[in-house]
Amino acid sequence: MIDFTLPELGENITAGDVLRVLVKPGDTLAKDQPVLELETDKATIEVPSSVAGQIKDVKVKAGDKVSVGQAILSVDDSAAAAPQQPAKKGGASAAAAKAADGPAASTPGKPTPEDAGTKRSAEAAVADGPESTRDEPADEGRGASAHGGDKVVDISRGARATTEPAAPELPVAPAAPSVRRMARELGINIDQVGGSGPHGRISVDDVKAQAKRLVAGGAGGGNGAMAAAEPLPDFARWGEVERQPMKGVRRKTAQHVALAWTTIPHVTQHDVADITGLEELRKRHGAQAERAGGSLTITAIAAKVVAAALRVFPQFNVSIDMAASELIYKKYVNIGIAVDTDHGLLVPVIRDVDTKNILQISVELVQLSEKARARKIALDEMQGGCFSISNLGGIGGTSFTPIVNAPEVAILGISRARMEPVYNHAGGLAPRLMLPLSLSYDHRAIDGAAGARFLRWIVEALEQPFLLAFQG
Repeated sequence: MIDFTLPELGENITAGDVLRVLVKPGDTLAKDQPVLELETDKATIEVPSSVAGQIKDVKVKAGDKVSVGQAILSVDDSAAAAPQQPAKKGGASAAAAKAADGPAASTPGKPTPEDAGTKRSAEAAVADGPESTRDEPADEGRGASAHGGDKVVDISRGARATTEPAAPELPVAPAAPSVRRMARELGINIDQVGGSGPHGRISVDDVKAQAKRLVAGGAGGGNGAMAAAEPLPDFARWGEVERQPMKGVRRKTAQHVALAWTTIPHVTQHDVADITGLEELRKRHGAQAERAGGSLTITAIAAKVVAAALRVFPQFNVSIDMAASELIYKKYVNIGIAVDTDHGLLVPVIRDVDTKNILQISVELVQLSEKARARKIALDEMQGGCFSISNLGGIGGTSFTPIVNAPEVAILGISRARMEPVYNHAGGLAPRLMLPLSLSYDHRAIDGAAGARFLRWIVEALEQPFLLAFQG
């Protein structure tokens, strides 16, 4: 009898929520046969089996949270038992053990995370990834009807299987027990420590650097940079309530934006662009984009404009390393586009936008948006962004305050364009299509004057498309 454990799923993915179990006890299992449909913080994936035989026991069910290295199935395969025995001895397959706690080498006589197999310390929690999701739904092509499709979670699925390890609900932070112990002693929340090692592994130096940041920034407190939430009242005193688990993308979004909001000093700059002429060009060439498989939207045009602006204003294409007191300037230009989906907000990244024309960008944006809404987008397609765009124009509103998608330092929010009477140089009023823009930025890296100049450059590029070719 051997156990099939949840294997390594990808960089910085340590756990997921079971959407469907695709096998049952008594089934004959083949290698590479899908056994689970799993929702991670970034995408939905099918987990294939690495063992073969007859399934004797299924240890998880729909609604359960499973961690890398956790036993999923018990399989009877006498022929495969001998070669599988060494892997079983450690409590998990070699791949799962490696994923559970990183590539640290074993030391004779000293327990390592690999030796621990599927066991987890009770204080383990999620390791935040840099390219997480955000809180502003976007992609101006979607209307208000998109928000009526939220799924109601069956709370009966929230029960935990009795065989699940005594781990918390959140994924395991990639840190050794000694590192966790130091974090507890310093009053640092291990969830909020960025790992500098392979696959985001957290070291002692990372914990010390986080402590220094909190002391220098005055954030303090046993919960790191995030203040503890006040206890909730008993809402049932005033009427009927129903609890639903916060899972997958929504949970990750909540964690990421809360950390960004509490650690980044936000400033939001507002402006409006006269896109009357641009709208005429967009309609004139829209059919060409559709024939190529794209959609010539304001989002696609804005991505190209922002990419050009990042070349003119390189201080907006940085990340901050407070521990080293350094700004990391990026020589590439990747733009993240917030996409509203039925299962939460996702931010696909279009790479090397500065080297692509608007037609290419529009095609790629359509492809990535469709993959995101179909839950087929890969994790690496949502990583590596330099700047984000969130477009609420398809829904409405006059302006908003987008939250910076850390570790980026700025994000552009786009609201709905509207016709307004504008005073012209001839001394009269004329109807013009005005587009509201909202630029949020990290004040640690960008001053207010720089923010105003950056946004004015974007406004002028939208109003005068020739500027893009002239300076971009």
